[in-house]
Amino acid sequence: MRFMSPTKGNMTMDDVAADISAYIAEQSEDRYRLIVGSDSQPHLARQSTLFVTAIVVHRVGKGARFYILKRPYKRPIPLRQRIFMEASMALEIVHELEKALGPHRVALPIEVHLDVGEDGETKALIKDLIGWVTQSGYLPKIKPESFGASKVADRYSKS
Repeated sequence: MRFMSPTKGNMTMDDVAADISAYIAEQSEDRYRLIVGSDSQPHLARQSTLFVTAIVVHRVGKGARFYILKRPYKRPIPLRQRIFMEASMALEIVHELEKALGPHRVALPIEVHLDVGEDGETKALIKDLIGWVTQSGYLPKIKPESFGASKVADRYSKS
């Protein structure tokens, strides 16, 4: 699994975990949010779908660092299935991140940002997705609060 960081370049999950720990340690008195969110984009001309998962460590009021994982699929995928795949990928990355943080584990609740909202076609999926993330032990966020998915991952899913 190779992540891309605009700050650090290509990184493994272990590199990401170490960088998150170091970033928090730099200013440990500040408040932080640890966020994982996914987005996807069908590319009909290429008959494919690109899934992007973002890990964001947000130093509240003072910026953030993020890490991107891209996963291409060789076929277009319908919206409902894509949304559930996005959530599944975000949860998978959360589990991997927790393992990689291991002894460096920071005492932060992990937010899972879902690319769904009260407006639009995804409204009907909100209850199921929130239940899934909550039962998995994480804090779900939906639009407009889910910037990890709807802004960060979205930006990189368009390429």
